[in-house]
Amino acid sequence: MTLVLIGLAVVIAVVLAVAATRPGTFRVERSTTIQAPPETVYPLIDDFHAWAKWSPWEELDPNMKKSFGGPARGAGSFYEWEGNKKVGAGRMEILKAVPATALSIKLDFLRPFEGHNVADFTLVPGAGSTQVTWAVHGPMVFMGKVMSLFISMDSLMGKDFAKGLAKMKSVAEG
Repeated sequence: MTLVLIGLAVVIAVVLAVAATRPGTFRVERSTTIQAPPETVYPLIDDFHAWAKWSPWEELDPNMKKSFGGPARGAGSFYEWEGNKKVGAGRMEILKAVPATALSIKLDFLRPFEGHNVADFTLVPGAGSTQVTWAVHGPMVFMGKVMSLFISMDSLMGKDFAKGLAKMKSVAEG
């Protein structure tokens, strides 16, 4: 029994030591090409009311409580939500808006886990199309570092970003 406890303590110590060496920040990013000009795509991003058309989290809780404030769109506009355990609760505020080009959002998760990150959207025009990149980045707290040994932020969020971009593509091209 004593050897089992010592072995368990060693395993825990190794996990914590390895976690301490992990990077202090994370970044998740996905891109897609939408067959529409940036002027068609951008309003889907800079108006939080439009997110209901494409956000991958909207369908996870049809009873989610939402509130909006600030200007209707662009810098200073904000969106707060509170929902079931799948969507949690949080707040987004547009920090910087460059029409048809880029948007930065302060993203604060309150539950199930607290987190304070930045989401960036960049739109690059092409021949009758727009390449949209959606990225989120922020600090990796120690518990996040421990969790990252078993599951990455990229695998946690990447599928949702890809799903959201596919829905955005469908809306913009439709």
